[in-house]
Amino acid sequence: MTRSGLGRPNHSARPTGGERLDLSAVDALGLDIGGTKIAGARVSPDGDVLAHLSRPTTPDNPEGILDALTEIFLELGGQDALPAVGVAVAAFLNAERDSIFFSPNIAWRDFPLKAAVTERLGVPVVLENDANAAGWGEFRFGAARDVTSMLMLTIGTGVGGALVDDGRLLVGGFGMAAELGHVIIEPGGLLCGCGNRGCLEQYASGTALMRDARERLGDDSVTQATLTELLLQKNPDAVAALHGVAQAIGRGITSLVAVTDPQRIVIGGGVASAGELLLEPIRESFRDTYGAGNKRPIADIALATMGNSAGVVGAADLARAQVAREA
Repeated sequence: MTRSGLGRPNHSARPTGGERLDLSAVDALGLDIGGTKIAGARVSPDGDVLAHLSRPTTPDNPEGILDALTEIFLELGGQDALPAVGVAVAAFLNAERDSIFFSPNIAWRDFPLKAAVTERLGVPVVLENDANAAGWGEFRFGAARDVTSMLMLTIGTGVGGALVDDGRLLVGGFGMAAELGHVIIEPGGLLCGCGNRGCLEQYASGTALMRDARERLGDDSVTQATLTELLLQKNPDAVAALHGVAQAIGRGITSLVAVTDPQRIVIGGGVASAGELLLEPIRESFRDTYGAGNKRPIADIALATMGNSAGVVGAADLARAQVAREA
């Protein structure tokens, strides 16, 4: 399933003496720390989730989060079976990937998370931003597994993203690359939570979709479930709201592709559940706004395939790869 073409390894194989453990052929643990839930999964080298657990997040009690990570690690195998742990977290990380500058949902400020988790678990730990980890999961095992460069947009409450070029995840000089939701597409436009105006996420997120749908339908009580049903029924106001979001995504992609030149653009997140209802107007907007589109190769656009498992799978794979390199 991966680009290497390797056969399925024996995940239970362990060294019996002085033999060196092949870290590329053993399971790893992926952890995804969200604002309300910590997801954990034991992941094979092929990207298969072999077992998974979750615990509630205690956002005001970071020590409680470390306790939950330890519980998941031990229940899924511990040191005897899991020589590498990847931790994905919704936060701004430093370029060295060992500390959190700031997390919007958890009381972590300038916190050395990698060292704290390593001390608890006693195995090597790799730390990554949650959107990057999910993007890596899609790149290695999902919708972009057959290319070497990818741009991923995650369309949910906000807009997240990830960039992979020449098989490498791009994190930037300060560690904060791929904040794609904050590319400005409407100068002087709607005020964003980041403090700027006109950011992509103000026009291309699930929040933007609900806002526009309620305005068009004249009903502030419309829920996500109601909107989904209206879209399935091809309600013209609901479809128009979705098309508005799709057109904004297409315009944003145009600017991003001019810089990154990916082979594939992957669209994930809750809004992506609309499928081709979303993708076709995105493609149309992208074609209409991308210069020289008929004179050069142009990236194809696909839906993410890994769903909620992308983050834990990506985190586990990043950890396994880095620990294998350093062994």
